[in-house]
Amino acid sequence: MRALAYFGTRDIRFTTDLPEPVIEKPDDVLIDIVWCGICGTDLHELLDGPNFFPKDGETHEISGRGLPQAMGHEMAGVVSQVGSSVTKFQPGDHVVVEPTGTCQDRERYNTKGETCKACKRGMHNVCVHLGLCGCGVQSGGFAEKVVIGEKHCFKVPSWIPLDVAALIQPLAVCWHAVKLGAVKEGQSALILGGGPIGLGIIMALQHFGCTDIVVSEPAKIRRDLAEKMGAIVSNPMDFKTNEENIKNLCSLSPNGEGYDFTFDCSGISVTFESSIKCLTFRGTAINVAVWGDSSVKHYPMDLTSQEKKYTGSMCYTLEDFEDVVDSFTEGKTDFKKAAFMITGKVSLENGMEDAFMRLINDKEGTIKILLTPKEELITWV
Repeated sequence: MRALAYFGTRDIRFTTDLPEPVIEKPDDVLIDIVWCGICGTDLHELLDGPNFFPKDGETHEISGRGLPQAMGHEMAGVVSQVGSSVTKFQPGDHVVVEPTGTCQDRERYNTKGETCKACKRGMHNVCVHLGLCGCGVQSGGFAEKVVIGEKHCFKVPSWIPLDVAALIQPLAVCWHAVKLGAVKEGQSALILGGGPIGLGIIMALQHFGCTDIVVSEPAKIRRDLAEKMGAIVSNPMDFKTNEENIKNLCSLSPNGEGYDFTFDCSGISVTFESSIKCLTFRGTAINVAVWGDSSVKHYPMDLTSQEKKYTGSMCYTLEDFEDVVDSFTEGKTDFKKAAFMITGKVSLENGMEDAFMRLINDKEGTIKILLTPKEELITWV
């Protein structure tokens, strides 16, 4: 099977040798992949991984599967075959895949091990062994086909384009972050980083009634889209120091007092600092970014003196995933707005040079790139 696969540390390449997945279990759903988005997590696996993938020569705790694996967890496609116990889907259905693998999936993979404390409490999104289909647990969507359990599939109406449907997984991350903060109508928010997650958080905030939104982002293409989506934008590179940048961002907040919420979607030291110092009294900073191993300096009184809060948001729940599907289906979120994020469509064969490397080296010209095994669908947009 054709796939763009993770073979080991800094070794991602196209192959035709991965075995084609087949129906093996009663609850299996076999999906022909149409589109699969490249996530920042995928880039981190290339640049500083493995983070979610097993290390060379090892296997994943949940699935017991090793390398190589097809990458890609933001996937949408068409059901081609179902197992004997599947009742929710039939061949021809358009679906998106909820790709997490946690302790509750051990039975599916026939692996033994103690259920972690988070999963015992039903907090599967923070499972100690969390991985993804396409990022450690099993082969994913940078391939022609994928097989996954029925409970990990969500049907989408045929009138929602499958390229947009592939964005539902990252949008679920955004929905979870906003719900975690309990953002209410009339409150304000600052988003630090206007990549796919930052832009998705604009949509999530608007879904929950928050319209007073500022986005700080250095890339013009991303600022322009954030503005088009209804946010006020600022370029942090316009200022000589981060102190000046913070002062400007605060001036853009209601009454110049700072924001009720900040969302760090960049994960660098200056955005960490901004996420706290740009808050108003008793505001909440939410980290959505994936950080490397490096630490940052922090002065605790920056939180304590004004009773600010700092927390993290990890992945999403099945409810978050379903909420995004419903928001699209019910017209609460305009799927055409999500489509603006797609700046490229590339074949599996050219995925490294024309997609991964472009995302790494050309942030001024890219936002979200999708891969497909169907070359007839490829076009730059």
